[in-house]
Amino acid sequence: MDRTAGLINGLIGVVIFSGSLPATRVAVMQFDAVFLTAARAAIAGVLALCLLLAFREKRPARRDLASLIVVALGVVVGFPLLTALALRHVTAAHSIVFIGLLPLATAIFGVIRGGERPRPVFWIFSVLGSALVAGFALSQGLSASPAGDALMLAAVVVCGLGYAEGARLSRTLGGWQVISWALVLSLPVMAALTFAAMPPTFSGIEMPAWIGLAYVSLFSMLIGFVFWYRGLAQGGIAAVGQLQLLQPFFGLALAATLLHEPVTMSMVLVTVAVIACVAGARKFAR
Repeated sequence: MDRTAGLINGLIGVVIFSGSLPATRVAVMQFDAVFLTAARAAIAGVLALCLLLAFREKRPARRDLASLIVVALGVVVGFPLLTALALRHVTAAHSIVFIGLLPLATAIFGVIRGGERPRPVFWIFSVLGSALVAGFALSQGLSASPAGDALMLAAVVVCGLGYAEGARLSRTLGGWQVISWALVLSLPVMAALTFAAMPPTFSGIEMPAWIGLAYVSLFSMLIGFVFWYRGLAQGGIAAVGQLQLLQPFFGLALAATLLHEPVTMSMVLVTVAVIACVAGARKFAR
């Protein structure tokens, strides 16, 4: 039952995260990358603090502080900042290549930090799924930028570590509590950085950029992690982490629905193949 609940929660998290890069891409076109990173963390941090106070959550034990710092550096600061910088050099579509590697990075850190030991066949399905996603993205004729690619690769590494560390901590601290405490821990620095990096005027900022900032602050930075960390803790880091392979395709589906972009047969076929890889990886994850 826990594994099924974990997959459901993980899938909800993936659907929420699927809009993160497009929203960041829209926002970073008008907001400075440092300001965007700090502001989204500060807004989510204030909300997280309100939640913790409202539910009278106990403070984390001293032994948990190091793990919370790792989570904060990985998913509160590292991934948002590195992707915001990268998306100044590459398109949101190009970043799909690297998001396809995120499940593999999460699984590797799950072995290192979470103590999980998937069976060898798991790695075959995991690598194959990542290769399918990367191959599909490359087949779309995406342009390359060495700086953007390096930033996205670094973002995947720090995010995989943050996911695995947060999932390990969620087993004892709770899913929404982990991301909330990580945000609160980052809040003083992020709030100060928000004011320091704030543009002199907001008069030229258009509505799409504000909507992008709101999305990454509320959904990408807080609400998505509530479901994601709970799912990873319930269903296992390696198994549930493979759901991230579907994230690029959810993003394309949203683009087709909201922006009326065409969905090709190759997208459908690759999506089916990736789902098969996710199912296979889940079967051999333990």
